[in-house]
Amino acid sequence: MPDIRAEEERGECSPKCRNLFVLETVCVAWFSFEFLLRSLQAESKCAFLRTPLNIIDILAILPFYVSLLVGLAARPGVGGNKLLERAGLVLRLLRALRVLYVMRLARHSLGLRSLGLTVRRCAREFGLLLLFLCVAMALFAPLVHLAERELGARRDFSSVPASYWWAVISMTTVGYGDMVPRSLPGQVVALSSILSGILLMAFPVTSIFHTFSRSYSELKEQQQRAASPEPALREDSTRSASATATEEDGSQSPDGAGSAGASSEGLWARAVPT
Repeated sequence: MPDIRAEEERGECSPKCRNLFVLETVCVAWFSFEFLLRSLQAESKCAFLRTPLNIIDILAILPFYVSLLVGLAARPGVGGNKLLERAGLVLRLLRALRVLYVMRLARHSLGLRSLGLTVRRCAREFGLLLLFLCVAMALFAPLVHLAERELGARRDFSSVPASYWWAVISMTTVGYGDMVPRSLPGQVVALSSILSGILLMAFPVTSIFHTFSRSYSELKEQQQRAASPEPALREDSTRSASATATEEDGSQSPDGAGSAGASSEGLWARAVPT
């Protein structure tokens, strides 16, 4: 925000700047408290810190405290203008990491969790897609450079590396229009790159889509099972009922055997004369 940056350069802090600082402090304090509680409840601290979402939490929380320490260390009179310039650069870099707060939504969003699971399961497909794009880019960039520089006399395609940018945005069907082939051979190359980009991206995308759909269904079923405790209660009641029936059968069987033995002895005594 330009007005807050101007105040920061002048060393001032308006009520608006102070309110934003207080709001960020409250949010970071809540995030830190939550992270501390989850770390205390974790059985394995090493496994807890290796979790990707927890790593994102650390990268999102630490910049606030580091920026506070850097700001205190770079106060006027402590180290001069050079220290202030370095501290300002460090603070800007750390503030850029605060956008990782958005990734915390993955804990509560089924769609973001499905996306992360899909990326993890389809690492090979993503690598294959990147390989296709790189091969096609290495093929069409020199061709369009040759067609435009030698036949079209255009200055947009000044070199082959500069033509790589055009190849990428053409094969991904973005088409910014900052580099456009004008000659007929260049347009033919452009048409070939666009059609090949559509086909090359369509092959892995179908597999990625099916994996995303399957991951979404699995996470949704897990969420429904965790939210509804009725099946667990039914299983517990069934187990308790079966255990009770087994105990009753076991307690009744000796009595039944004893009564049967007694009745058979009475019949035998009646039948045999004394």
